[in-house]
Amino acid sequence: MQPRNETKARAAAVTADPRWAAVQARDPAADGSFFYSVRTTGVYCRPSCASRPAKAENVAFHQRREDAEAAGFRPCRRCRPEQPPLAERHAAQVAALCRLIESSEEVPSLEELARHAGWSAFHLHRVFKATTGLTPKAYASAHRAKRVRAALDGAASVTEAIYEAGYNSSGRFYEKSDELLGMTPTRYRGGGEGMEIRFAVAQCSLGSLLVAATPRGVCSILLGDEPEALVHDLERRFPRAALLGADAAFEALVARVVGLVERPGLGADLPLDIRGTAFQQRVWRALQVIPPGSTASYAAIARAIGLPSATRAVAGACAANPIAVAIPCHRVVRTDGGLSGYRWGIERKRALLERERIASEGPPPDRPTPSSRVVDEDRLDLKFT
Repeated sequence: MQPRNETKARAAAVTADPRWAAVQARDPAADGSFFYSVRTTGVYCRPSCASRPAKAENVAFHQRREDAEAAGFRPCRRCRPEQPPLAERHAAQVAALCRLIESSEEVPSLEELARHAGWSAFHLHRVFKATTGLTPKAYASAHRAKRVRAALDGAASVTEAIYEAGYNSSGRFYEKSDELLGMTPTRYRGGGEGMEIRFAVAQCSLGSLLVAATPRGVCSILLGDEPEALVHDLERRFPRAALLGADAAFEALVARVVGLVERPGLGADLPLDIRGTAFQQRVWRALQVIPPGSTASYAAIARAIGLPSATRAVAGACAANPIAVAIPCHRVVRTDGGLSGYRWGIERKRALLERERIASEGPPPDRPTPSSRVVDEDRLDLKFT
């Protein structure tokens, strides 16, 4: 074979290898699965390396970095393939920063965190948010809220709980208590004591429907077979709240919710009083972005909120959602499109998806199972601060 033919053969072999597409795309997901070397430079790289693209005839693939080094190649100084992947190094650093935030009496400033990490404040803010889905300030607030809830359950007084959670001033805590707890600390500690929650049970085509609302908005939409079970569910969430029957204005709100169940798209602007952890609220907000007639996978939601490894936690947040239909956890499916668990029953989930599909596409030929558009996380326009 002539040298030119050898070059063509090498190039053809490389371009036919599926790993070449990952190199061209600089795909970080491929990091760790293989390495590639460039004979004209004498270095080996990870697939995501941002260096100038090499010609295919000069590239060889290696399963391990040791194989590349044994063949005489040295690590690239740009992508550092001899070190753990950048995302892994960032995750370890951010985890250390999270522990620092959690163990500090006062919330560390962005500048203090940056000095601890050896990064600029701008770089730290960007990497922290990309890794956790939250800014350092939002993470600190969420952790402090968690500490407050735990302290309120065990402290002898509200004041003691406030100081146990790391607040050195009760005034600073009370400024944000409603945002952190969804109610005053005294009411939270008392299981909602003193709160007024109006509720009513109605019938719809999916069975019994309970709607409950505080003055801030709808706090529960529950579906089931037995009205009594739905009321007991509400009582368990707010054991000491004053549960009031419906008046004329509330009955109009219930009618809007029934309309939302029967005809998807109606009543989507319901005022909501959403209560949950910071993570749950991020997931629930992501669900509200999925349009009627479409679905998204649990993995897609996890990636959309910036936490690609949190698929199981996303599923848990969907299962904990207390506001059916208005926070559309029924639009989340398995990666293969199959219907997974639903707090109010798989058949209700199937019925809701079928109604939304018909409303968005019009009556189709008979189909044995509902079909809907799958929304990728890139189309979920999530804006978090």
